[in-house]
Amino acid sequence: MPPSRTSYVCLPCRASYKQHSDPSRQRVCPRCAAPLVHAGSAFAPPPRRDRAAWRTLSVLLNAGVRFRAGCCGGPGYRPRTLREVRERMVHAERTGEPIARALVRPELP
Repeated sequence: MPPSRTSYVCLPCRASYKQHSDPSRQRVCPRCAAPLVHAGSAFAPPPRRDRAAWRTLSVLLNAGVRFRAGCCGGPGYRPRTLREVRERMVHAERTGEPIARALVRPELP
């Protein structure tokens, strides 16, 4: 069975690369030589011209949220707009909930 491939993202270049999964190896962007961020195997990149989607993605990845395939439902809920990100970050600040958990919450109480 061949080794699994997963997505790595360069946030400054707004580019995604599928590479073999090897946690011990540091990945760098072939365009700008910046370190790549592991996004997960179920990641689908937004179009490069969609700056708002890439800003949203940047917040998610920097908070530690990854796009891993679940059993049957996929990676689960992920906010798609900056407004949804802001709402969840305000909720996390008010309640003391960790930001990574608040960002993947499908509904706010």
